[in-house]
Amino acid sequence: MNVDNLAINTIRVLSAEAIQKANSGHPGLPLGCGSMAYTLWAKQMKHNPKNSKWEDRDRFVLSAGHGSMLLYSLLNIFGYDLSVEDIKNFRQFGSKTPGHPEYKHTDGIETTTGPLGQGICNAVGMAISESYLAEKFNKPEFKVIDHYTYAIAGDGCLMEGISSEASSLAGTLGLGKLIMLYDSNNISIEGSTDIAFREDVAKRYEAYGWQVIKVADGNNVEEINSSIIAAKKEDKKPTIIIVKNIIGYGCLAKQGKASAHGEPLGADNIIALKENIGWHYDPFTIPQEVKTQMENFNKEANVKEVTWNKLLKCYKVTYPELAKEWELWFSGKIATDLLDDESFWSFDKPMATRQSSGILINRLAKLVPNIIGGSADLAPSNKTYMKGRGDFSAGDRSGANMHFGVREHAMAAIANGIYLHGGLKVFVSTFFVFSDYMKGAMRLSSIMKLPIAYVLTHDSIGVGEDGPTHEPIEQLAALRSIPNMTVFRPADSKEAAAGWYYVVAKAKGPVSLVLTRQTLPLYEGSGKRALKGGYIIKDCKKETPDVILIASGSEVELIYKAADELKAKGIEARVVSMPSFELFEAQSIEYKESILPSKVRTRVAVEAATSFGWHKYVGLDGSVISIDHFGASGKAEVLFEEFGFTVNNVVDTVLRLKNK
Repeated sequence: MNVDNLAINTIRVLSAEAIQKANSGHPGLPLGCGSMAYTLWAKQMKHNPKNSKWEDRDRFVLSAGHGSMLLYSLLNIFGYDLSVEDIKNFRQFGSKTPGHPEYKHTDGIETTTGPLGQGICNAVGMAISESYLAEKFNKPEFKVIDHYTYAIAGDGCLMEGISSEASSLAGTLGLGKLIMLYDSNNISIEGSTDIAFREDVAKRYEAYGWQVIKVADGNNVEEINSSIIAAKKEDKKPTIIIVKNIIGYGCLAKQGKASAHGEPLGADNIIALKENIGWHYDPFTIPQEVKTQMENFNKEANVKEVTWNKLLKCYKVTYPELAKEWELWFSGKIATDLLDDESFWSFDKPMATRQSSGILINRLAKLVPNIIGGSADLAPSNKTYMKGRGDFSAGDRSGANMHFGVREHAMAAIANGIYLHGGLKVFVSTFFVFSDYMKGAMRLSSIMKLPIAYVLTHDSIGVGEDGPTHEPIEQLAALRSIPNMTVFRPADSKEAAAGWYYVVAKAKGPVSLVLTRQTLPLYEGSGKRALKGGYIIKDCKKETPDVILIASGSEVELIYKAADELKAKGIEARVVSMPSFELFEAQSIEYKESILPSKVRTRVAVEAATSFGWHKYVGLDGSVISIDHFGASGKAEVLFEEFGFTVNNVVDTVLRLKNK
């Protein structure tokens, strides 16, 4: 047996043994894709196991994340920081080998995958970053950014609609350094893919504008290798390599069957697998021939990085200004002192927060040159277009404005990939109600703690005539329920500036900026204080107020005016703007008590959304003015009046509480 086949069988057996020991996992993909993955990693992929953060490495995404043991086996035999003991602890609590690959948890993992199709989009985002950064930094004699993005996807990934969205965009953009290896094995959990998936994938991808290459035998290392070489020669189109694999290959009792997908093979079947492929080693053994092969690979890989480091060193001498930008961009930092300038925070008139956000984005575009982003075909409405920064396209890689088309789900997942690549900051945008389409990718942003900015406009029943399908009601509560997600709903333009400041300077996870269509006033004293999440925007003369009024966004105007009405009736009210629950909860107990003193139990919260979540601030004695039903079609002012979002209703609610 030659060393390549021995290494491939090492991957297969190591994966099967780990899954069996855990009594949990998915052996079908590692057994079926072993040859394909090893060929890529050993013969074509540029990577250095001793430095998994090398900027010019090729990126690899296992979109079919359930096959995680394939990836862990690869990382182990190639010499990444993942031991055999880690392999033995597969799927155990606290191990470095969780059930699905997790970003920043395991050395060499580029992104968290598992929900099918997401990884394809991440790969598209990484390829976008590579091409954008190459256009920015490369010079004829210095190709400091020159790498590929590879993904392994399965039938399930291609069934998911998100893969269609991302693949269509990738073809439109001509991402020639994106190569997807498709594990075509015709099996899903419920049986043959014929029951639900009969399309001609090759024709589908040809229609998207991809190069299509077919490999008839997934165990033919030479054919797979030559196919990847051919893929790399096409620089105007992404490539899909359709590889006919056999799920569970080598385990004769299960190969080609649905039962190979998601359950351990069983002890007897593992014995039979080893006999079938000629494996005569103790459990969890890496043969010496494979170790030697990998040692040689690592020496060559290190030479490649050393050569690149020398190139980068010369580049920095020749192009010192670009070198400074390189260091800043890849550090992930920004010159925050620029954001402290008063010009960043200043607005001269009332306006919708989507409009002030648009102004802020353009201010940031000048202060943060590595910001890139766009909208799902709504930039004119979302106010997210960066003037003078150009449009990213197949013909122009220097443009910072992304046109994602009407592809919200893929847009968010692509944004994750753009950020994960390194070097860029990213925002995406749509109407708030369509955050529902992005939820899967937003959740992964949160799991990975990626500081993606989600610009979500048209934030309430203020959308008006478009009616309940376009009026977000439950979305604020939904996003607030996601761990690591910061939701920021500003009451005016200066609070919007605080939201954007937090995004680019402070965020350690995704931020949803929830913005109005309707004009909002400017408040004295708003601005940086909003970074506390909740603060007193207007107070009364009494040390202990009679009532505390709390709101976010456009509803702050209601409670601000209601406080004046209540004062005329002899009731002293404190007005609290609460743009972000998450930032408020991050403050000290003392600060929160100073804003919402526990002895003041008469409280009213107002928000043009569901009441869910507000009761922790108003308590049992307080009240929430909200909309716990869907909206209607009509003029915004009529809807606010009809559904109780008026100053009079706020005042009446306080009076009822006081008279209990």
